[in-house]
Amino acid sequence: MILPIIGYGDPVLRKKGEEIPKDYPELKQLVDNMFDTMYNAYGVGLAAPQVGLAIRLFVVDTTPFSEDDDLTKEEQDKLKGFKKAFINPVIVKEEGEEWGFNEGCLSIPEVREDVYRKEKITIEYYDEDFNKHTDVYDGLIARVIQHEYDHIEGILFTDKISSLKKRLIQKKLQNIMEGKTRPDYKMKFVAKKGR
Repeated sequence: MILPIIGYGDPVLRKKGEEIPKDYPELKQLVDNMFDTMYNAYGVGLAAPQVGLAIRLFVVDTTPFSEDDDLTKEEQDKLKGFKKAFINPVIVKEEGEEWGFNEGCLSIPEVREDVYRKEKITIEYYDEDFNKHTDVYDGLIARVIQHEYDHIEGILFTDKISSLKKRLIQKKLQNIMEGKTRPDYKMKFVAKKGR
């Protein structure tokens, strides 16, 4: 089932997500719905706050990045088919050089900015069957995970850009809050003014 994506300005996007108990009702269905919602919006990641739930869950599928001709065959193969749900994740280490990449967000349509993040992470998380994992990721996979992890911490990518760039996109952010943007996927806006 495709869920509406919560737009910029909604307080749920600023809440730190709560841990999910093992008996969380219909968790597998929620994960499936989140993947459906993400694919419908042509995203590569989606966090629970983006569908209105302040819980520690996000889904990732980096396959669309595997079609980038600028990447090596090895990088493309790593990205292709990388599809996971992360439950109660904790990034335990970020390391390496910071590198910039032009990021966007389904909750902030039509806004893209360069964001700098560390190149490698170590993350502990549970899968959909509540098996615990500790994995190390780098490159674009690490970046997508860091972006989604920020969501469950109440952080948006726009928090990581300069104050000048924030001022330059202020009108776009205001338009999102007021529901004046029209992405080609279902969204729920914090307030629609001037109907």
